[in-house]
Amino acid sequence: MKNLRKYLDSIEPVDNKLDETIDAHLNSLTKPKGSLGLLEEIAKRYITITGVIPPKLNKKRIFVMAADHGVAEEGVSAFPPEVTFQMVKNFLSGGAAINVLARHTGCETAVVDMGVNFKFENEKGLIDKKINKGTKNIAKASAMTEEEMVIGVLAGIELAERSKEDGVGLIGTGEMGIANTTSATAIYCALLGINPEEITGAGTGLDGDGIKRKAVVIAKALELHKPYSSPLDILMKLGGYEIAGLTGLIFGAAKMNIPVVVDGFISTAAAAVAIQAAPQIKEKLFFAHLSNEKGHAVVCEKLGVKPLLNFEMRLGEGTGAALAIGVIEASVKIFNEMATFKDAAVAES
Repeated sequence: MKNLRKYLDSIEPVDNKLDETIDAHLNSLTKPKGSLGLLEEIAKRYITITGVIPPKLNKKRIFVMAADHGVAEEGVSAFPPEVTFQMVKNFLSGGAAINVLARHTGCETAVVDMGVNFKFENEKGLIDKKINKGTKNIAKASAMTEEEMVIGVLAGIELAERSKEDGVGLIGTGEMGIANTTSATAIYCALLGINPEEITGAGTGLDGDGIKRKAVVIAKALELHKPYSSPLDILMKLGGYEIAGLTGLIFGAAKMNIPVVVDGFISTAAAAVAIQAAPQIKEKLFFAHLSNEKGHAVVCEKLGVKPLLNFEMRLGEGTGAALAIGVIEASVKIFNEMATFKDAAVAES
């Protein structure tokens, strides 16, 4: 854990030394100043994070991390636990929503087994980082040990480092895990001081009674694991292996100045842990979309972040990240490919 803390302390904040150069170029493009609104802000932020001008965005990779959750035995999901491994197979065969949207936006999809309760037999394309066959039930015990949490975070860091070596210029987060909205909600409550009843939602489709039962389970877990000594302690006690992996992915990408596009409700839990553990990371993240899952708006407000899109989605998998990546790439292309007034021989006002 001490080595992990040292790693987090070594992550540099964004450097704004290129701001004047970026602004001058954006203002020289053949358009009224500021008329492309958020696209200009997004381009500026991408360049500021990477520190490279003109910006380069070659490969885009979305990590879909999967794991099972012991708390599923409390009846907090409308779907049975076996859906986790079934959906992993669907991701690998290219039939899920994330596959469709990733293909549409030209993103690679990397599927990672962080802790699925299933023995995969040499599945082509699956990245094996399995820590255990699912976490323990957080209503009865700590989700994972400190060692397991650290292993999960380090796995995410390693995948970010590998992405850097592969020339990836933008990373998206995605996940799959039955009952992971329960773990994510518990993390938010412990991390941000929110009442479970305020943000506990339907997840995969619970009815009113199911949502109430889920909130009670979360409250029980929160009380059981007090006190919480740090964001990583909260992750260990209440999280999931996939959330730990995504947290590490964010740590690693921030260290290497690769912008990360955070998907929705679950992925934001990993981002929240990362931001609380190392606040300088916040400016290196894009938040893809406002999830339709109850509570995401509250969480985003408390974190002080503004998602790029709002399509009333709540699927997860990285689907929102895929769409937002398309917008971010568009902003980079505007910066790189749009003519200046001088180049186009267009008169300025």
